[in-house]
Amino acid sequence: MNKLPISIAFLGGFQWLFFMFANTVVIPISIGTAFDLEQIEIVSAIQRSFIFTGVACILQGLIGHRYALMEGQSGLWWGVILSLAATASTLNVELTTIGGSIAVGAIISGLIVSILGALGLGELLKKWFTPVVMFVFLLLLANQLIYIFLKGMLGLNESEYIDVRVASFSFVIAAITIFLNVKGKGAISNLSLLIGMAIGWIGAIFLLQHETVSSVKATPFLTWFPWGEPSFEWGIILTVVITGLLNTTNTIATLKGAEDIYERETQPKQYRASLMLSGGYTSVSGMLGLVPYAPYASSLGFLQSTGIKERLPFFIGSGLFIIIGAIPALSAFFSTIPHSVGNTILFVAYLQLFRSALRNIEGLQFTSKTIYRIAFPALLGMSIMNLPTEAFTQIPVLVQPLVSNGLLMGILAALFSELIYYLSQTKKKVVEKGQSLGHQIK
Repeated sequence: MNKLPISIAFLGGFQWLFFMFANTVVIPISIGTAFDLEQIEIVSAIQRSFIFTGVACILQGLIGHRYALMEGQSGLWWGVILSLAATASTLNVELTTIGGSIAVGAIISGLIVSILGALGLGELLKKWFTPVVMFVFLLLLANQLIYIFLKGMLGLNESEYIDVRVASFSFVIAAITIFLNVKGKGAISNLSLLIGMAIGWIGAIFLLQHETVSSVKATPFLTWFPWGEPSFEWGIILTVVITGLLNTTNTIATLKGAEDIYERETQPKQYRASLMLSGGYTSVSGMLGLVPYAPYASSLGFLQSTGIKERLPFFIGSGLFIIIGAIPALSAFFSTIPHSVGNTILFVAYLQLFRSALRNIEGLQFTSKTIYRIAFPALLGMSIMNLPTEAFTQIPVLVQPLVSNGLLMGILAALFSELIYYLSQTKKKVVEKGQSLGHQIK
């Protein structure tokens, strides 16, 4: 960790800071909008997100998995929370009740994950989450998040109709960002998201004046249950607990991916420590009104792009992120980023999820029979995502939040399909072995 020159370490630290910022700032803004929070409350949520993310990264790097991997607010959790908030009218439940139930579910989920992590959940999940399951998970996650970002790019968060001016501006920024990433050299390519965000932010000030927001003073950053006091809508709590268990796939996938970069096998104790920390973060996130955490698989691409694997720059970037969150004026300033710009940058960033999904099934051979392993869960999840929320109103309230969530149903269907495939293959091998023994006896 101390082999890098200090100057390079600090430059690397600023790169990590930019990466953390780009992946964090839009999340509390979108969640605050979904729960109808005041701007002053959103600024406080941004402060908490910055500080908590910096602390979470440092703890994971020191006593968790001990890799330079960003611990951030999970895309899976983010998508589920936004989906649940959007079902308030369908479920005929107050937003504060949904928020309070999500908080209770997150606390319970975090405790379960920490306990199971200590008991060796990581080793078990490595067997359950096959390449096919990971493909379905990443594909559906990309589909759900890209849909959310596209709505923001088209101005559909503020209106029922596409705002042509906002949409045109968003796609120009997206094209510039992609061009810089694909054609840019060195730092230009590595910092394309940051450059695109800066260009978009400046452009929005002159072209989309109605989207700019004046800075406000922040409330104390430590606010308990900002989404609503603890509530017990058991359907929502069940969905949230299942989400927490499925979110462990982020840890498994990211730590497995880190093995190629660090050229060593991730040990069981690293899985245990990382899951225990992530579980603790999840419980605390529920109380603080934050999207729960997980290691970011996108960190792997960042490490490959920069070539800097040491932890010192990672710790420097995390520390700088904490400082930004601790200064209310800076947090308030960053909260003024136009929604269309933030959604555009994340739209571009999360296109890489599709690449990650495809890499999981490279080399796998599918026949007209085995294709069901992928087709059934993936298309089922996408179909549910496209159904109107009103279609589920006749389903029992206890399971309604679960069965109406295409992402969760797709992952569960993938696990079920893989179980059936495993059992059929096991039976086939037993039969073949029996036939072989029979021939030998004859």
